[in-house]
Amino acid sequence: MECGDRRQHGWFDILFFWMDNMSYKAKKCGVRFEPPAIILVYEKDEEKSRQRIMPVRNFSKFSDCSRAAEQLKNNPRHRQYLQGVSLKQLEKLYKLLKGHLKGESLNVSLDIIRREETVDPEEDLNKLDDKELAKKKSIMDELFEKNRKKKDDPDFEYNVEVDFPQDRMVESCGWDDESEDGF
Repeated sequence: MECGDRRQHGWFDILFFWMDNMSYKAKKCGVRFEPPAIILVYEKDEEKSRQRIMPVRNFSKFSDCSRAAEQLKNNPRHRQYLQGVSLKQLEKLYKLLKGHLKGESLNVSLDIIRREETVDPEEDLNKLDDKELAKKKSIMDELFEKNRKKKDDPDFEYNVEVDFPQDRMVESCGWDDESEDGF
């Protein structure tokens, strides 16, 4: 099958065409504030780095960042280039742009995003609404998967036994001190 020849020859040619479109490898992804755009640095077929500028249109300080990220990722013109970029990364870039449109400095926007993506161990999750709780659980699940040891990891151990020192005093939990029944 020559380059300009797109006749159908069977499943092999369809697979070849599909693999030809999968050859974009994202290297860096960033945001430009003026004029607003998402910028992707990528390689195609191990060639030199190229840059793709995707203008951001119809986006304001009131826009939904996750929806805008989904629309960009599913856009037929940009879809093949953004396969290596996570939806979460695109959402962060839109949040930075949104902060800029609100008049926030880059450092303030980054701090807000960092706080949204971490779980404070002292925070009472019982006081959160369902949406915020789901978001915090998602963050905890992602952190768990990132830190989890898998069977394929080089430092994986199957049966780990740990002896805890007995010379220290055992701390009691606050929740069982109030029990009158002794359970």
